[in-house]
Amino acid sequence: MNFSSRSDLAKPGRTFAFYQLAITSFIVILCTVIIYFIWELAYAKSALAGGAIGILPNIVFALKAFKHAGASASKKVVESFFSGVKIKMGLTAVLFALTFKFIVIEPVPFFSMFCLVMVMPLLLPTLLTKKLKLW
Repeated sequence: MNFSSRSDLAKPGRTFAFYQLAITSFIVILCTVIIYFIWELAYAKSALAGGAIGILPNIVFALKAFKHAGASASKKVVESFFSGVKIKMGLTAVLFALTFKFIVIEPVPFFSMFCLVMVMPLLLPTLLTKKLKLW
């Protein structure tokens, strides 16, 4: 199924998810640059890796979860969310394993950035909806 044939009802959800992911990515890059200038490259590289492990599976989830919308596609909506969560969890585990195997990380910036990325979806909807109401 190509992107153009997806339900128009899912478009607001997809747009909101990708807007949220763009803001999260910007925050990860900004924090990584700040960490680079305050500490050193190893800390910045660890922070970027932690942020990437949080963001990449969320992108895959958003692509999978927001394929369908509407009452007539309710079964497809539930199936796409469940399969999206499964893929997200598997991809997160694989990315953690690859990172621990191939990259020397500093644990504090790595896990701090990962935790920040995990908290962002809880905080951003409140901030974005307040901002969108002002427009």
